[in-house]
Amino acid sequence: MPGARDETVHDQALRGRPVHDQTLRGETAQNRALPDADVREHAVDTILRELTAFARRARAAAARVHPELPLVSYTLLAHIDHRHGCRATDLAAHYMLDKSTVSRQVAVLEKLGLVERRPDHNDHRVHVLHPTEAGRRLLSHTHASRRAAYQARLTDWSTDDLDRFAAYLRRYNAAT
Repeated sequence: MPGARDETVHDQALRGRPVHDQTLRGETAQNRALPDADVREHAVDTILRELTAFARRARAAAARVHPELPLVSYTLLAHIDHRHGCRATDLAAHYMLDKSTVSRQVAVLEKLGLVERRPDHNDHRVHVLHPTEAGRRLLSHTHASRRAAYQARLTDWSTDDLDRFAAYLRRYNAAT
């Protein structure tokens, strides 16, 4: 029977077992004997599986926050708030989404009273999206609950592990 070192990080975490640095580096008994190309393929497959699980949890969490608010709409609302307002075309460009997709998502946000359009101060032909007070309250509440959930999931992680994980995520998301 394989020991904890032969399990994936995901398997260990599900069983509440500590995840060892060797496992994080992919140095399990299984892949130490494999050629580098196979270890790399195994690591990429693991990343795909884990990011899919992460995305599923994010969608489920978004649905719990506001059942009528899809994750994409929530993400757009957070971006609008972070930028202190922006145009729909800016959202489409930033997230590499089709303008019609952004238009539909913004319509949902407007219908729910979370976003409003205001004329641009420099060009009154252009409308800038801004979160409403209800939108800001929703974001504030959601941010606090998400932060608490992440804190709980990461409570056993060392500061160094958290710092490395954050750096890896920034590096991954910065890749084009």
